[in-house]
Parts: sequence; structure tokens; C-alpha cells
Amino acid sequence: MTSKLQPLRGTKDLLPQEFAAHNHIITTGKHVGALYGYEPMSTPIIEYTSVFNRTLGETSDAISKEIYSFADRSNDSIALRPEFTAGIMRAYISNGLTHSLPLKFFSSGPLFRYDRPQLGRQRQLHQINYEYIGAVGAHTDAETIKLACDVLTSLGIYKDVTLELNSLGCNESRALYQSKLTEYFNDHKDHLSEDSMQRLSKNPMRILDSKDENDKKLVAGAPLISEYYSDYSKEYFESVRMHLNTLGVKYTLNTRLVRGLDYYCHTAFEFTTDKLGAQSSVIGGGRYDGLAEIMGGPATPAIGFAAGIERLAFMMEYTHKKPRPVYILPIGDENTDTGLYLADKLRSAGTYTILDVKGKIDKRLTKALNNHAKFAIFIGDEERISGNFKIKDLDSRNEISANIAEIINLTKSRQ
Repeated sequence: MTSKLQPLRGTKDLLPQEFAAHNHIITTGKHVGALYGYEPMSTPIIEYTSVFNRTLGETSDAISKEIYSFADRSNDSIALRPEFTAGIMRAYISNGLTHSLPLKFFSSGPLFRYDRPQLGRQRQLHQINYEYIGAVGAHTDAETIKLACDVLTSLGIYKDVTLELNSLGCNESRALYQSKLTEYFNDHKDHLSEDSMQRLSKNPMRILDSKDENDKKLVAGAPLISEYYSDYSKEYFESVRMHLNTLGVKYTLNTRLVRGLDYYCHTAFEFTTDKLGAQSSVIGGGRYDGLAEIMGGPATPAIGFAAGIERLAFMMEYTHKKPRPVYILPIGDENTDTGLYLADKLRSAGTYTILDVKGKIDKRLTKALNNHAKFAIFIGDEERISGNFKIKDLDSRNEISANIAEIINLTKSRQ
């Protein structure tokens, strides 16, 4: 019995309609980002594993469970990128861009995480990503969040999301808060999940993001980071909120919101929805002023966010509108070469053209109609010799005789 060929679990083929939706999201994201000064850039899909180990943190799900890592022939540890930010910051440092601030980068493409496939979350997933490197001041946080709002608006789904906002405080705030969290969870460690027990000694804030039901009950009674903000953290967060109010951005404070990576500070935000079942997050982002230093570069303030293309596509109402082709239908093998020549001229002029040479003419004409063709051009012996071709408007059913130059003008004007 022959088994069916299937893609790997957690991966999928993007057939034309779905590919078109993905491309629409990328094109829209790139266009909206350009209005804010974001330039497209790309990093390799593979990096040294240390790029992610050093930045994502050993207790992160991306490292402990999800990363695709392997040894290459030189015995170097290589990883498929699980997220964009670390690779982009690596590129910022290794390409000597530290004196070119500020920088705004837009990226898109596949990421890889060995996780249980879920709605809108495959093992090969795709994202659009924005990084503002050298972002100084609370107004840049507000501007970045407004950019995310504009992307969602341009895709027609802003009405279906809620912006959740929190502050993770400065280093001083976080250090004090983590010590208080450690005390709290140590008092309840007998009830923590295995994953959270591992996080307790290294980064107790990660427990706040646990999906375990027992952990969630403990988290409900945990201290709030807002209780430990420094004066500077309070002022910074108040400024961010003031700027968002100026921009007319509505948000909900979520004091339990944490980002899943170790390098975040101050502003953290997520756009969530009830349209995706259990997977509610559509966009996640925040400020990460400490990342460049972790990677061996200079202290560099930065903020960014990413959006899952699969989740955005699932929420959108998008129908790919294919251009209407011109069909060229030679009658007889001796006229195929003339059809090929005419098709080349039309394509060079920017016209979507299909050359169909096999089968009875009525069946080929039916195929053209089923493919929503605008025109059909017939080439018989007489047309080949005279250089004037019968062209039929398949909407009006009118038919005229025209030379190549006239056909090009007609089809371009009626695209």
C-alpha cells in the first residue's frame, strides 16, 4: 500500500489563495512601516545557537522546549531562528551600525519552533516584525504602539482586537520585584508545575506567563510589579500613557502582562482577540533596552513588536482578485509559433497572457471563459499571413480584427 506524501507535522503548503493573503499582509505591513521610516531588511534563517541562548534566556520556552538546534559538519551549534529580534540585534552589532542610530527595520519571513501545532501557530510560522533601535523617550513607545494599531487598521481587523498594556519597570524595579516574587512562590512551591519550579530560581517573572492551571491560581495572588516601580519607572509609564491618549489609542491595563523573553523592560504590550480560540495573542512587543549589551554591543535603547501572519490571515476577510488574462488560441500546429510570438509581445507590454494550443477550439474557449479571461485571440492561417488577428471581447462578445500594436493598446486599456 502506497502511503500519501504529507508535509511534516506543524508545517503546511501555502497554495495560491493563502499565499496571496500572506503576501497582502507583508505588503501592507511594509507599506505602513514605511510611513514611519521603517526600512526592509533580512537576516539569515540560521544563526549560531548562542545568538538565541544568550538573549532569550535558558528558562524561556523558546530555548528550553521549542528551538530547533543541531550541530553542523564543523560541529558548531546552529539554530533555526525562533524569533527576529535577537538576529536583528546581532546584525546591528556585527555590521558596525552602532553609530548610525536611530534605525528602523521591517522584516518578514519564517520562524521555527518545536511546539504543539495550534490554530494560527505552526512549527514553521511566519511573522512581520518591526524593530526601532535607538528609540529614546516614552514617545517612541507610543509611536511604536500606534504603528501596530495602523497595521491592524490597514488589514481591517483593528475592531476585533484589544490592546493590553503594562510596564515591566526599570532594572531596579525588576530586581526588587523578582526578589518579592521569589519569596512568594517559594512559599507555594509545592504547588508549582515542574516548568515553573525551574523558572523560580532563574527568572520567577516567567511563572506569571505560565499556562498551567494550578500556576494560574497561584499567580492570581502574587504581588504586582506596579507595587515596586521606582519613581523613574512610574514617570516613564505615565508618559507613555499620556502620549497614547494624545494619539487616541485605547488600551486596557493588564498588570499580569509579561513578555516571554528576558531582555524586556518598561513598556510591554499585546493586542489580543477572541477570534482565535485559546490563542488570543495577535501582536506582542515591548521595550528591550538591555539586549545590545547582553550581546556584547553598546547600551542601546530599543523597542519593537511582531505579528503572526497566520493569525492575522485567519482574522482577515481577504479574497485574492486574480487579473483577467488574455487567451491566445492558435488554430493548427503551424500557427503555434505566431501565437508564441504574440504572447511574448503582450507579456512584454505587461498583459497577463495564456497561450493555449491543444484541444478543440470550442473547449479551449470554454476554458478561457472559466478562467475569467477578458479577451480571446484566434490565429488561423489567414491571420498569420496578414498580421491581423481576430480578438473577441468575452464580456460583450464583440469581435474585431486588429494588428499586434492595436491589440497591445486595446488589452492594456481594458486590464
